[in-house]
Amino acid sequence: MISNTTETNRARRYLVVAPHPDDGELGMGGTILKLVRQGHAVHLLDMCNGEPTPRGSPETREREWTAATRILGCTRSNLGLVNRQITHDLASRHALAAVIREVRPEVMFIPFSPDAHPDHVAVTRIAEDARFDAKLTKTNIPGEPWHPKRIIYYFCTHLRIDFRPTFCIDISDTQSEKLRACACYESQGLATPGGAIEMVTETAAYFGNRIGSAYAEPFFSHEVIGLAGLSELV
Repeated sequence: MISNTTETNRARRYLVVAPHPDDGELGMGGTILKLVRQGHAVHLLDMCNGEPTPRGSPETREREWTAATRILGCTRSNLGLVNRQITHDLASRHALAAVIREVRPEVMFIPFSPDAHPDHVAVTRIAEDARFDAKLTKTNIPGEPWHPKRIIYYFCTHLRIDFRPTFCIDISDTQSEKLRACACYESQGLATPGGAIEMVTETAAYFGNRIGSAYAEPFFSHEVIGLAGLSELV
């Protein structure tokens, strides 16, 4: 008997690495929702709790990311680094490598660089190296060696740059839920007029226009992306 389950539609594991709570939602919340709805396992790892901020607190931020996670439908954890002090060092690399070994993702999503925020720059470097570290044997990193097949970069930068993506994902059917998740971060003013939600809406509409849809999220890969077929093209 031939199984109806194919290699292309089987459930996969994804790890989204976010410098701060709300970066994952802002950068690729629509795609997270889409992957979860398709039956894939998505884990969102915040590298720190995002505090201190002018109107936030650790308790407030945890309530906000808990509410946002319920909307996204993924799992979530926090690496416990210090906001505004994240450094590309061996300890941080190995801490993330341990999470990679635990989650065992096939694909890692990490922030696109360059960026004006030092935390974002450091997280990108940490994640790139942690992917390598996670596969090593004879180390003191907890867990069994694991090597994600791909790193894909999502766009959540503080620079006003002309971002040229490798591909875009149509999020027209998840855009409204993405905005609901982003709006959970009231302490960060994301939903205020002229705030980040307005910016990401305009960005999603721009890239949606590029692929002929209402909204889309852009992604970049240094490596060639392989397709099993053309049925998913929009």
